[in-house]
Amino acid sequence: MLEQLSTIDTRLFLFLNGHHSPFWDNVMWYFSGKYTWVWLYALLLAYLVYLFRWRSLIIILGVVLVVTLADQISVKLFKEVFERLRPCHNPAISHLVHTVNDKCGGRFGFVSSHASNTFAVAVYLLLFIRRRWFSIFMVSWALIVSYSRIYLGVHYPADVVGGAILGTAIGWFIYYLAQLLMPYIYKKSPE
Repeated sequence: MLEQLSTIDTRLFLFLNGHHSPFWDNVMWYFSGKYTWVWLYALLLAYLVYLFRWRSLIIILGVVLVVTLADQISVKLFKEVFERLRPCHNPAISHLVHTVNDKCGGRFGFVSSHASNTFAVAVYLLLFIRRRWFSIFMVSWALIVSYSRIYLGVHYPADVVGGAILGTAIGWFIYYLAQLLMPYIYKKSPE
């Protein structure tokens, strides 16, 4: 059964990764970049402060926590445990993999840290900011960043789906924890 799923995952990867062009190479490289989204983070920070004023501090600390947890768990409890080779490092298919700028990343890819980080932030924030346009934007952002990892040849679809599930769970958990702690942190002062 696992071998069958792995075969399907590899075929889907080769199909998705096999559709590329110089234009999309540049676009996906940009979407996957470490500093590409700094402007988005700055806007999100400003929007949180605008909406929640001083209460945004706990939400912002939660963002830092979800990113830290998603990043560390995706590496320490998944990549270093499962040791699934990235497609670009897999000798059976590496000659078929389209990479951009000859970048492949570390040896192991399950789960995608990009997917876990972006989904953790997206889910965590959309639970606080329950506006349809915001939810659509955040999920679209997480999906685009996650898909870029397949396009760039560094993750299988299962790596991305696993990362998205992990990030979603972390986002929900930290949101729930924040909801439990907020009444204690922001107690009204005695009159």
